[in-house]
Amino acid sequence: MSGPLTIVADENIPDVERYFSQLGAVTRVNGRELNAEQLRSADLLLVRSVTSVNAQLVAASALQFVATATIGTDHLDIDYLTKRGIGWANAPGSNANSVVEYVLSALCWQPGLLSALLAGGTVGIIGMGNVGSQLYQRLQALGIVCHGYDPLISQHSFAGMTSLEQVLAADVVCCHAPLSYGEPHGSFHLLGFAQLAQLKPGAVLINAGRGEVIDGLALKQLLAQRSDLTVILDVWESEPAIDPALLAAVSLGTPHIAGYSYDGKLAGTRMIYQACCRYLSLPEQLPASSTKKTCIFQLNPTATVEQGLGEAITAVYNIAEDDGRLRRELAGSTARQRANSFDALRKNYPRRREFAGFRIGNSHLLSPSLQSALATVGFQLQLNTSTA
Repeated sequence: MSGPLTIVADENIPDVERYFSQLGAVTRVNGRELNAEQLRSADLLLVRSVTSVNAQLVAASALQFVATATIGTDHLDIDYLTKRGIGWANAPGSNANSVVEYVLSALCWQPGLLSALLAGGTVGIIGMGNVGSQLYQRLQALGIVCHGYDPLISQHSFAGMTSLEQVLAADVVCCHAPLSYGEPHGSFHLLGFAQLAQLKPGAVLINAGRGEVIDGLALKQLLAQRSDLTVILDVWESEPAIDPALLAAVSLGTPHIAGYSYDGKLAGTRMIYQACCRYLSLPEQLPASSTKKTCIFQLNPTATVEQGLGEAITAVYNIAEDDGRLRRELAGSTARQRANSFDALRKNYPRRREFAGFRIGNSHLLSPSLQSALATVGFQLQLNTSTA
């Protein structure tokens, strides 16, 4: 590096100045409205999933490196970047735990669901990458039977790997597949009407992966016919201009924030900073952590495993609050206003800590089985009563 770099960064990447200002001047931009003119003199581009990085955006630039602070890369034209000699990186796994905790909150939201799963119910997971595999391992550790479907990995990777049909027969179906097109294993509209119709009576469908994996029109048609289904969507086709009729039809809707924990976003910033330093052969100078101190709270000492998990998870992250905000902000507005409100909800999302940022202060009074379950999902335990 011959001198300070010019860095353009999405305004929703936290702590970007603390990491990157040592490399050069950082300019924050609206990632969805970013244009080619803003990149003419840029050396580094840091984005999230709302920015399509392609020839149209970067052809006139002299970019050296592009990084997305997200797991997915479907918004990057990697072939074009490689052809141009522009380095690139993503942040695999950075927000996977955040998405897993979103799903756990969703399971606690519906009365009796967690109890039913712990009593022998099944969860099917579509996509066994960073998120799906972590969800599988966490649920299995709780004693919940899981099946996984992912044609892109070895079928021996997990004991529960099976067919899409068997996954769709589970009590809860979770979609975490990346978005891809074409044969033989494209995921675009992987779940059309025929597949969605296979959901068992009373099933729960959760999509916290990519909106286009589910055919939104088909899902809306199915929900008009089947009131027994519970559908929870964090991702939508045509974001940010989501279909208000589909939002009205689903049980819970959130504005693509499953992976938006503060801890996960900070991890993404750190990962792309490290990737940039490696690519440019620069020494890493990691700033001190900016996460808050551990928070302590207590649970009902007579709580069962189901009650204690539900109480703890909901106290830390209540998915229904995100659903309420989305419905309030999108009610009665024009398509353009709805799109702006959707993006504003993401930009101004409350700081959400992951379970590991919380300690159960009276853990020593809880049953051993509840202690184990709380530790499994990520909470800190305070078993020594003399510990402050």
